[in-house]
Amino acid sequence: MINKSQAKAVAESYLKNLQVQSLGLQDRKLCLQILECLLDRYRDALFSLGDDLVYGICEAIDGEKDPQCLMLLFHIVELLAQLFPEPSGPLANYAGDLFDFLGCYFPIHFTHPKSDDVDVKKGELSRALMLAFASTPLFEPTAIPLLLEKLSSSLPSAKVESFKYLSYCTLKYGGDRMEKYTGSLWSALKDAIFTNPQSTLSVDSDPVDGLGFHESEIMTQALELLQVLVRQHNASFLSLILGDGDISTFLNSFSQLDDFNNLSTQYKQRLHAVGRLLSVCIKSSASSCNKVFESFFPRLVDALRLSVENSHETIHSALDANFNFGALYLCVEFLAACRQLVVSSHKVTSASDLSRDSWCQILRSFCTSLCNVFFCLIRTSSSESTWNAYVYAAVKGLEILATFPGSFISVSKLMYENILLTLTSIIESDFNKKFLWKAALKALVEINLFVNKYHEDEKAASFNTIVRRKIVSLISSDDLNMPQSLKLEAIFDIGVTGKSFMLSAVSELEKTISASLSEIFVCGDRRLAELTAGLLECYSNKVLPWFHCNGGVDEVSLNLAINIFSKMEKSTSLSLGAKGKELLDATMAAMKQSVAGCSVESQEKVLQKAFDVMATSSFFVSKDLILGTDLFNKKTQLGQTFEGLSCRDEWITSLFTSVVIALRPQTRIPNIRLLLQLLATTLLEGHIPSAQALGSLVNKLPLNISEDCSLEKVIDTLFKNVMWCNISIGKEGNDGGAVDMSNLKLSSLNIHAVVGLAWIGKGLLMRGHEKLKDVTMTFLNCLVSNGDYGNLLPFNDQMKDRAEQKVLCLRKSAADAFHILMNDSDACLNRNYHASIRPLYKQRFFNIMMPMFLSALVKCDSSTTRCFLYQAFVHLVSETPLAAVVGDAKKVVPVLMDCFLILSKDVSHKEIIYSALIVLSGILTDKNGQEAIVENAPTVIGRLIELTSYPYMMQVIRETAIQCLGAMSELPHARIYPMRTQVLQAITKALDDPKRVVRLEAVKCRLAWASMASRSIHF
Repeated sequence: MINKSQAKAVAESYLKNLQVQSLGLQDRKLCLQILECLLDRYRDALFSLGDDLVYGICEAIDGEKDPQCLMLLFHIVELLAQLFPEPSGPLANYAGDLFDFLGCYFPIHFTHPKSDDVDVKKGELSRALMLAFASTPLFEPTAIPLLLEKLSSSLPSAKVESFKYLSYCTLKYGGDRMEKYTGSLWSALKDAIFTNPQSTLSVDSDPVDGLGFHESEIMTQALELLQVLVRQHNASFLSLILGDGDISTFLNSFSQLDDFNNLSTQYKQRLHAVGRLLSVCIKSSASSCNKVFESFFPRLVDALRLSVENSHETIHSALDANFNFGALYLCVEFLAACRQLVVSSHKVTSASDLSRDSWCQILRSFCTSLCNVFFCLIRTSSSESTWNAYVYAAVKGLEILATFPGSFISVSKLMYENILLTLTSIIESDFNKKFLWKAALKALVEINLFVNKYHEDEKAASFNTIVRRKIVSLISSDDLNMPQSLKLEAIFDIGVTGKSFMLSAVSELEKTISASLSEIFVCGDRRLAELTAGLLECYSNKVLPWFHCNGGVDEVSLNLAINIFSKMEKSTSLSLGAKGKELLDATMAAMKQSVAGCSVESQEKVLQKAFDVMATSSFFVSKDLILGTDLFNKKTQLGQTFEGLSCRDEWITSLFTSVVIALRPQTRIPNIRLLLQLLATTLLEGHIPSAQALGSLVNKLPLNISEDCSLEKVIDTLFKNVMWCNISIGKEGNDGGAVDMSNLKLSSLNIHAVVGLAWIGKGLLMRGHEKLKDVTMTFLNCLVSNGDYGNLLPFNDQMKDRAEQKVLCLRKSAADAFHILMNDSDACLNRNYHASIRPLYKQRFFNIMMPMFLSALVKCDSSTTRCFLYQAFVHLVSETPLAAVVGDAKKVVPVLMDCFLILSKDVSHKEIIYSALIVLSGILTDKNGQEAIVENAPTVIGRLIELTSYPYMMQVIRETAIQCLGAMSELPHARIYPMRTQVLQAITKALDDPKRVVRLEAVKCRLAWASMASRSIHF
């Protein structure tokens, strides 16, 4: 640290000896950092420098263009204004000159290309300049005229920045200094908001504000400035608005244009603008609210033909005669603005004062009439889109009246309950009127949020009595006219606004699910399958995630899981047919989500219940049939397990495996050998979830499960079993731990066992267990086994017998096993289900397997074996993060080219071809991978040309191949130029592709390649 005298000496030397703008970038930046530090920490020492300091800063700013330096300079100006705030001090002498330098940078315009590494963003630089503009009122004489001048710019960004700066500077300069500009400011605001309203018509079917206009950024910033000015110059500025002839004339035109559907787009845009303009005035302060109401509300009352006496006849006559939409719209806008004014009043005293204001008295007198107008509009509305604007205004009006704090223009309790009854009735019976139904649902959500947030106890009681009771009862309603999806949407859109409502909804949902499952499982009623599946999906996707975020998920999850197993336990037989698959999937998903949300203690309860129900299945046999015992091995070897799973057994097994998949690593499993037996038995019947459960087990089991059981023993029990048909997995028969394939007989291998081994391998891979090597070597040896039947490719359909066909299917399963190993699964082994995931496990596996695949491909002399190796290789690289693949791009790219050559001959490989193409495009678009592409450019281009005419109705392959060719046009011309003729010929053919998206890509690619050949293309 230095003292004040030293700081002053540094500053003097700085101003005397340094010409900042003559220095290089880094030196200028360092100099400005020093000056910033001196002004920030040693103000007192620099105060005596006076004019010299201000002049030195002016010189430093002049001509600076670097964003980082400008950020420092703008902050220096801000600090300088704090040092010399006096109206007659040193800064006042140079204020005009200093602002001239600052004004040159407005509005901020970046010329740096996107590729440049620029730390400063445009928004940050613009804000720094704005702070400098507003740092001292001394800049007002030059700043405000400049900003007003820029409002006439043709650039929208300049107008946005001008309004934003004017809002901030107006606050900082103060009302006295800004008084003389009010006329000019209103003229600019009127032009942006009313004369040339900057809003666009929404393309959505649902109007955003009843009219369907989206405000531009210009209009948004203009309205913010308007609010600042109304608050700062309440009476004077408001008089300009209220006395404006154009605004008054427009409001007087209501009587001429009543029907919304007859209004021109320009008139609607003007109506939207006036509504927003007056709403801003109302929200600004209570006094401005009073003046707006006194000036304009009587006209709206006359146009709507409202009466204080609330005569129903008057309202109906108004509806019969082209109801005045303009007045209705502005009434709702006024109501919304008044409510915002009230809600924003945080102090109790000010809120109490507001309730005695004239606007509040006026609204009270017409409140009931307005409600009845809204009711009538809703009752007479139809499902036609021409009514949407009226419907929006009516429902929004009821919502606003229902959410006014009680001490203001609160509607009576009877009227409030009528509002709730009307909106609830729409939900129950007017679901065919889509727009009305959505608007009513949104209104009920907002009302419930209001009563919960502001503790309106009386209103909350009415809401619970009327809305909660009726809406929650929709779940168990026998009325099939209303779609179940709408019932659930209504219940849970409202339910998420409060825990008490959600608990009631969940209780009713659990009862309905329980009753439906009883009818399905016990009584065999198939008709309820589809509806019950929808309820369970809602439970999984909405209920459980909500409780997970808001607390209470353990109890809710436990209840559902136990309930499902209890209903399953009571069933003796089950036959659901085709509809059962959808219900089973939904039930499994709900079971997984429920168990995953349970605590360890609750999971143990569910697991015990699952074991009890599993004991009632037909395959839960004697204790002799335990995994690893002679009896189990004998039955498995002879293929004498079971003749497929019955419907009930499949349900029990699927629910049981869902529990196992979702268990936490800390959950204690009471009988691990029994569990392995059950999963291995059902796995051999082709039950994939059992394989996934085995993978989840080996992934999450602790190293030491109990005193007499460890993870190693569990894995050995699985690997040494004859279910793998004499494949010696592990160290037996091979001291190095590799797989002994000497006795491998592919024709006797069970395909389901291969799938099971793949999921077990995935569990080991994700946790980083060393046994993974044995599993992957098993698959690799299956792919290259000498059990090959010549060069018979799987797509030739020339099978000599079933044994050959089975061998090819098994080897295909071994290739697909690499997809299981590397692909991210939603069904199991993910963070939602508490999987153990080692960082970068995919990258490590890729680095281990790459040399093995390359070696196997070099040694391979069979086209069939090579085909399977390519399939496995594509599965490996397509699921590996691109950064790891790019690191080995020089090895990967040649193999991918061979994959395209071999695999593109068979339609069954189209998905694999597409995956390989995605990998190639990733390498091509990565700077580090382009070197490998350049080295193999002729081969890559040749393969891509072939794929541009890929058949088999796979347009995405043709489209991606053409995109890759287009990207290759950016590579060094020396490597790609010789291929241009072939490329252009192929792309020309692609211009006639039956798919439009392919033709569009062909046009882009053709232009890219033609531009480097010549301006005219001749063949």
